[in-house]
Amino acid sequence: MKHKAESDTTTDQTSFTTLRELLEQSVERFPDRPALGLLGSYTDTYRELGEKVERLQAAFASRGVAAGDRVALLAENRPNWGVCYLAATGMGAVVVPILPDFAPAEIARILDHADVSLLCVSRGLYPKVADYRGAPMVLLVDDLQFVAAATAVDRLPEEGVPSGPATGLFGREKDTSAAEFRPAQEDLAAILYTSGTTGQPKGVMLTHRNLVHNVLAARPLAGLTPESRLLSILPLAHTYECTLGFLIPISTGSSVQYLGKPPTLSVLLPALKEVRPTTMLSVPLIIEKIYQSRVAPVFNKNAVTRLLAKLPPFRRFVHRAAGRKVYETFGGCLNFFGIGGAPLSPQAERFLREGKFPYAIGYGLTETSPLVAGTGAAETRSRSTGPPIEGVEVRINQGAGDGENGEIQVRGPNVMQGYYRNEEATREVFTEDGWFRTGDLGTFDKDGYLYIRGRLKNMILGPSGENIYPEDIESTINQNELVVESLVFQWKGQLVARVHVNFDKLREHLGLSEENVAAIQTRADEILDGLRKQVNQQLGQFARLSRMILEWEPFEKTPTQKIKRFLYTHLGPRSRNES
Repeated sequence: MKHKAESDTTTDQTSFTTLRELLEQSVERFPDRPALGLLGSYTDTYRELGEKVERLQAAFASRGVAAGDRVALLAENRPNWGVCYLAATGMGAVVVPILPDFAPAEIARILDHADVSLLCVSRGLYPKVADYRGAPMVLLVDDLQFVAAATAVDRLPEEGVPSGPATGLFGREKDTSAAEFRPAQEDLAAILYTSGTTGQPKGVMLTHRNLVHNVLAARPLAGLTPESRLLSILPLAHTYECTLGFLIPISTGSSVQYLGKPPTLSVLLPALKEVRPTTMLSVPLIIEKIYQSRVAPVFNKNAVTRLLAKLPPFRRFVHRAAGRKVYETFGGCLNFFGIGGAPLSPQAERFLREGKFPYAIGYGLTETSPLVAGTGAAETRSRSTGPPIEGVEVRINQGAGDGENGEIQVRGPNVMQGYYRNEEATREVFTEDGWFRTGDLGTFDKDGYLYIRGRLKNMILGPSGENIYPEDIESTINQNELVVESLVFQWKGQLVARVHVNFDKLREHLGLSEENVAAIQTRADEILDGLRKQVNQQLGQFARLSRMILEWEPFEKTPTQKIKRFLYTHLGPRSRNES
């Protein structure tokens, strides 16, 4: 079964084939519109953004950076992250965004593997690379100052002006020599190293053509205009936020604001009130936390409300009332709330649908730049990611699946060149006829909407050959008000679940006024066994759990909040702390 978008959604008055052209056209069309800003600080206009990029390119060129050189970018979300990204890619260099959550050893391996010529790093993350000796040059992203490689943390220069007009950033004269080289659409633009959920990072090579196609094909979904306002809360070094939350807004003359701090509730709530965003991108965990904290307690208040929750009219009434409150919390102006990176729980999605919240779920991977399938908020269907985007073909390989679901395979101009300096891994993920193997299981409905079932590698074979999807069992477990998250795997032929609970609620449930590890462990085992029996009543015989294990710490996750399953499934009944 194969599907390809039929309508031409990429028709637009603009035409660009590289990231350099993307920026140049936006600077020309929207010179005085606000572009990138930091809350509580200065917001660059598109003219100022263009000037900063040109000056930084001149500074790069004067220090020997040339087309094809790798420029690493390690910084928290801020306007100058985008300046560095656009400066490097616009002069033909290859940007290597690095996720801030990576450990120093991981970062060093990436810098060595990519053989970087320049390291752009924020002051806050500089301690992670202060001892690294491989980068010949270092640029501090905060204020765009160059420092000697391996400068001691306590000897960094005083911070200059972090943002503002470009005048005087690198001297009064603007060196235009860097503008002489113009990258082609088939040139490499970025190498993205993913930690993923299965172990060793790999460098995904994306060309200008890959990224530009995804920008043009995906941007009609959110309906961005020069009046659109985005609040960015996901890491820019992940291709989800970079393409959809940075490059697409730049291409439409929209304004993007950055928090400058981690998106905790105390930081996010006043920011939402100030920005009143029309568009946001999120991972499921954020909306699921809102559902668990604001909506689920209404249904779980007492036996009467739990009974009423089973009646659709009452449930829809509660969801609609809660949906209005959540919408106002997000500023009251949202028309597109994109969710991606991991599966959204059925309960949270039902709340969003019945609460009339303008959400849309997309599907993609770093290797596909990232978007493969998606819709606008008005066209969503429950549990579906939508149809393939324009120009992208998707087929289901029934040879790897259960007959109903097969492996999702993708072909199109958004698919990566391959993994950097890893030909073996590249060969493994492409079929002989050139399709990219996603490793995800899914199916289409009659209208070409794609439904994701789970990861092929996560699928478990039951005792009689049944296909068991851990994600389905986890979703059932996570419905319990005490459960934060869970992980299901097979151990010695039996199904086991690790469960991380809300310990504040658990102590309240147990009647404990303070931390009592022994009492919590003893009583939690009883509660989890009761939960196991309750969950098993909702599952088929072959999918029932033999044991639940209390997980004391939150599961370690990827930047898109997927659990790093490989860290836990080999431990059996032990906790990770015991290993």
